Amino acid sequence: MANLLKEFQSLLPDSPLLVGDVLSVTSNIATLELPDGAQITARGSATVGQRVFVRNGMVEGLAPSLTYVEVDV
Repeated sequence: MANLLKEFQSLLPDSPLLVGDVLSVTSNIATLELPDGAQITARGSATVGQRVFVRNGMVEGLAPSLTYVEVDV
């Protein structure tokens, strides 16, 4: 018999990898601005002005500082 919990979890999408600019850092919690202008908080080490990758509320590392381009398909 299959594990129903694992089957259910396989239907859920993975957490997206986001990129954001660090606006402020307080007690290892960074406030980030996403390319669409939304602001989120994430735990992890970052410095104001850096661009970082974020997933599940955790800073995963530095992101390259490239120009953001949105394309409608």
